[in-house]
Amino acid sequence: MCDFSGKLIVFEGIDGVGKTSMCKYLLEYIKVRGYPAVYLKEPSEGEYGQKIREMARSGIRMDPLSEYELFMKDRRENVEKNIIPALMEGKLVILDRYYFSTMAYQGAVGLSVDKIRMENEEFAPVPDLLFLLELSVDESLKRITGKRGDVTDAFETREYLLKVQRIFEQLNDPYIVRVPSMSSEKEVFGIITHYVEEKILFDYQ
Repeated sequence: MCDFSGKLIVFEGIDGVGKTSMCKYLLEYIKVRGYPAVYLKEPSEGEYGQKIREMARSGIRMDPLSEYELFMKDRRENVEKNIIPALMEGKLVILDRYYFSTMAYQGAVGLSVDKIRMENEEFAPVPDLLFLLELSVDESLKRITGKRGDVTDAFETREYLLKVQRIFEQLNDPYIVRVPSMSSEKEVFGIITHYVEEKILFDYQ
């Protein structure tokens, strides 16, 4: 994988842990300090990302391999069109979900977690920093239904999220920072900015 002048900061965790809010807070935090930054997400806004969201809303999932292939098409497009160009321009890329979600969510339906990682890291840049936001499944579902009423999507059942969470718990890469999300948003964000300042902004040119 090529060296880039930019840095990749990823947020992961099960549904409802607050990834999107923290991504957007961090984007503003970085920008007001004068650093070039961009927020991206997966599924992306592209053709394949839209298909994934439609599937989730419908409540009807594909077979595991077809689902995986759809996520891979979306990620390849996101990496080629958005992530790598931004990193080459020297930007700090804040990414809401990445291939670790694929490892966890597709691994939870029986696909090989190790194979998913290997196939993704053949083309997808490894993060410089990954925040894994942690929350109990019950609290996660409580937050989801609190925002949307009793509506959950195809990826948000309790039994499934427990399996997903177990895979996230097994990740031990050196760039991962585990952040408990039961604390207030201010406390969670304080942990995040501490590590961003120390590991990313301290020597960022």
